[in-house]
Amino acid sequence: MCAKLAEPDASLLFQDDIDLARCAIMHDVQALRKIMQTNNRRLYRLARGIVGNEAEAEDVVQETYLLAFRNLEHFRGQSSLTTWLSRIAINEALGRLRKNKRRQKFLKSASDVLSTNVIQFPVNMNSGNPEHALAQREILQLVERATDNLPENFRLVFIARVIEGLSVDETAELLALRPETVKTRLHRARYLIRKQLDEKIGPVLLDAFPFAGKRCERIITAVLERLNIQA
Repeated sequence: MCAKLAEPDASLLFQDDIDLARCAIMHDVQALRKIMQTNNRRLYRLARGIVGNEAEAEDVVQETYLLAFRNLEHFRGQSSLTTWLSRIAINEALGRLRKNKRRQKFLKSASDVLSTNVIQFPVNMNSGNPEHALAQREILQLVERATDNLPENFRLVFIARVIEGLSVDETAELLALRPETVKTRLHRARYLIRKQLDEKIGPVLLDAFPFAGKRCERIITAVLERLNIQA
């Protein structure tokens, strides 16, 4: 039997991912919220790592859930629900990235043509200790900027392995790579981020690319509304 709204702790209401998916198929709100609250942060990080834009990353997460919830009957539990959702998010983000690159290439070509006629064509290329807190924020900003600047194939491995804390095998499964490739790309990513930065970021990596409560709730509310489900 699926969860009831009156139940206080959603984490205790579902036996496993299959049970959770079965209840979500029935539009059980507790199940839907449980799935989103559990996976919002990871999906957002993965999406942002690909599209490099916070607003578009949120859109990717929403579309991921809508695609997933409309196709939950295809989830067989061969991998975890989180891995299944992550693959959908990666595909959605990569699809948008390819579409944006095609659009940018078209706009750039149009800009080059129009510029010969002197016509402007704008193109978007798209703790209690204050000193300690400031230093930590600066380190986080450096981590985020350095991660954003990584080539895409290294960036995804770095986010999965270092920021999300997935194992080599989990990362390989998620990104459809060989474990040896994961190790090589992580080594290269760390090198590109620079040795001295790598020594500073360890204690605060889990706070990088924060997924605030309001943003988390905003995505859940938007998805439920688009599914025409009353929370």
